[in-house]
Amino acid sequence: MPLTEVLAAEPVQWLGRQVLDRFGLRLPFLLKVLAAAAPLSLQAHPDAEQARVGHAAEQARSGGHRNYVDPFHKPELLVALGPMEALCGFRDPAASARGARRTGRTGVAAGARRVGRRAGGAGRGRTPAAGVGRRAERAGLVAAARTAQGPDADLVTRLAEAYPADPGVLVALLLNRVRLTAGEAIWMPAGNLHAYLRGTGVEVMAASDNVLRGGLTPKHVDVAELLRVLRFEVLDRPVVAAQEVADGVVTWPVPVDDFALHRVSVGGGRREVTLAVPGPRVVLCTGGRVTVTDGVAPVTLGSGQAAVGPAAGGSLTVTGVGETYIASTGQV
Repeated sequence: MPLTEVLAAEPVQWLGRQVLDRFGLRLPFLLKVLAAAAPLSLQAHPDAEQARVGHAAEQARSGGHRNYVDPFHKPELLVALGPMEALCGFRDPAASARGARRTGRTGVAAGARRVGRRAGGAGRGRTPAAGVGRRAERAGLVAAARTAQGPDADLVTRLAEAYPADPGVLVALLLNRVRLTAGEAIWMPAGNLHAYLRGTGVEVMAASDNVLRGGLTPKHVDVAELLRVLRFEVLDRPVVAAQEVADGVVTWPVPVDDFALHRVSVGGGRREVTLAVPGPRVVLCTGGRVTVTDGVAPVTLGSGQAAVGPAAGGSLTVTGVGETYIASTGQV
């Protein structure tokens, strides 16, 4: 039975009155395992007001591509399960310019500096590819990167192999290149330009399909709408460290109430952990074998298996030997 039918049949049992009042008859979050064997698309997501207005405007017209398939925002949190690499948020334009100069492309470096002057303090506005998106410069940068050394040259070369004619290859130089180890996370709020390059992680997000792509993809790219939602702000600290909230339990705090994510580890001298989380919950086992009890019914999960539990259930108790990720709503 699809989860949507389960929720519709017993909404208060599964979602709880507070979640129903706040989010309506829907699970307000999605939990995924994301495995990137090759670079995925550069993209950003709208905030709640942009999604509401954009969806209403597109519903009023017929035909054409839909940027806003629902009226909801889509902030995301990704926690690495092992080594993972991503692009996340704009870095200091001076660093982008230095990276371009090291490949011998002074035109790209000058473009990166211009981006910094245009975006400085503005928060929103001009395109990050201004001055660096011309076809000749892109081709020149890729050619120079193949004979240069350093992380920026390596990034350009790798992306160009997958997307040889894509302007996103140059835009990538303007972003933070983040290398995560297991347990580290990146937070992607509205307007944050990001892309996953390789690796595997657990991703939790607000339930929405609104994606505005900016490159590294054969899919639809709406430049004007992307520029309207992007936030041109330097993101100094894209990595979110885990916070221990109890013995065997860590979380990654986020400033939204659509979702929360906890990791529970049991085994060795810690064979049982109890965690109180609000609303509906999804439990994913990423290693070992555990039994999860919520006062309604116990469920045993092996690595790669998941279960969903109702808001009416009590605190979750995890026993066995293994690791689980528990997604729930935040404090509504």
